[in-house]
Amino acid sequence: MKRAPLVFSLVREQSIFMTAVITVLTFLSVLAFGIALSIGTGVIRWNNEWNKYATVQITNPDNTQSVKKIFDDNKSKIVSVKEISKTDMEQMMQPWISTGAKINNYLPQMFEIKIKKASDVKILREQIAPKAKFLTHSSALKNSISAGWKLFSITAFILVLILVSIGVCISYISRNIAMLHKHELEILNQVGATDKFIARQMQIIIAKISSIAALIGFILAVPIIAIILSTAHSARVGLLATLTLSGFDLALLSVLPIAIVIFSVYITKTTTIKILSEK
Repeated sequence: MKRAPLVFSLVREQSIFMTAVITVLTFLSVLAFGIALSIGTGVIRWNNEWNKYATVQITNPDNTQSVKKIFDDNKSKIVSVKEISKTDMEQMMQPWISTGAKINNYLPQMFEIKIKKASDVKILREQIAPKAKFLTHSSALKNSISAGWKLFSITAFILVLILVSIGVCISYISRNIAMLHKHELEILNQVGATDKFIARQMQIIIAKISSIAALIGFILAVPIIAIILSTAHSARVGLLATLTLSGFDLALLSVLPIAIVIFSVYITKTTTIKILSEK
């Protein structure tokens, strides 16, 4: 069964303008959404990874054997124990000390431990705390994690603003199109066309334009996101190195252009019916 042809269509300038607007907004929304998802995933991975690592600092040498005994008693909970040498500590602190400074006598004895389960961290902390300072890496890096969530919130807010802009633009464009085709719409009403029928005509036109524009915007945004993630991974350390998109994130990202098309069609329908009801 053939679909009935459209009663009217947009002029070329209207189609080009609307396609360009939706393409740019889709590109920006996919870019913002992709960055937000990668930051959120990165922060979660960062927190989960470093929450199982801890540094034990022994300031009183008399407690060294007691702490080592705790390590031995909890072998089933610990993946590895690595003692950080004085030389390594001096190298790590080199940027903050003057050349030739002797800090060997002031450095604590330090161990880096990797714990099997995050639930075991509390148990080990309670046992070690009376003898030495116990600090998980995630606690030490809480400022970085907090900064990551703030970046996520900012990009999510930008995404919301872009989606609102899409709604405003579609509503404005639909209203202008309806006004430009006012004479045609009046003729349709005179021959018995209902407001829903006219709105459906507008929806079909907008659906075609927004589908093409959303696809172009998505295709342009994905390589940019890949470049951003590749550049972040080149840092190799820090929060940037953990930025990534999981399979679920990619699925959500691919759904966004479809959601934009559906959103555009819905806005077109409500705007057109509102204009027709004002006659």
